[in-house]
Amino acid sequence: MSGHEQFADDLALYALGALQGEDRLALERHLDGCFACRQELEQLRGDMALLATASTGPKPPQRSRQRLLDAIAKEPRVPAAAPARSRFNWWALAGWAAAAAMFLVVVQLRRENSLLHDSVATLSSMVEEQTVELANAQRVVDTLTAPESQAVTLVAGKAPPQPQGKAFYLRNKSSLVFVASNLAQLPPDKIYELWLLPADGSAPMPAGWFKPDSKGHGMIFHRMTAGIGAKSFAVTIEPANGSQTPTMPIMFSPPS
Repeated sequence: MSGHEQFADDLALYALGALQGEDRLALERHLDGCFACRQELEQLRGDMALLATASTGPKPPQRSRQRLLDAIAKEPRVPAAAPARSRFNWWALAGWAAAAAMFLVVVQLRRENSLLHDSVATLSSMVEEQTVELANAQRVVDTLTAPESQAVTLVAGKAPPQPQGKAFYLRNKSSLVFVASNLAQLPPDKIYELWLLPADGSAPMPAGWFKPDSKGHGMIFHRMTAGIGAKSFAVTIEPANGSQTPTMPIMFSPPS
């Protein structure tokens, strides 16, 4: 049997897309070096194109139809129980392809849902932080502007530029704001600490600590124990972690 005769039956199946496995690979290797078979394959594909339009366009030439049918007829017929040639199940492939596509869609949806969940969590956290910041800002404004707010000026020395600060205390909301300027820079292991001097004469209460910025400015916003009345305020220099009792001397105090 010549090479052309050996592959003649497979050409029709190949043109139909029904040739699979080793038979397909063997035919493709043969086509690489056989011009005659490649030409026959193109003729078969042309005949198939004509047949595909037979119901809606001009009737294809009878010889084209017959040549394709003759090529298909050469395919051996064998009993179903012992097939001589493996045939690919295109419907099974379509089912697996649909399942794979659905799986990819589910994976993508899960990924997008996870990203959406993370975005919502991030936004919720940002909104919560902004809500807290807004509430604190409102307390600062109330403390600075409320008519009942107690304001106490503190100074240190008399030589210009004179370090000074001002404490604003809103007792009914237990809110304390302290702003200072012209502060001297401190060593890394030291901080400025503000003290509330209770009106009942009890021991000074810590009211927050701070370090000045490069321009000598400092600020504290502190929540005190509810209902504590303030006689005055003072500032001392303390260790970096703060203190529970003032370390003398007092650096800032009300002007005499």
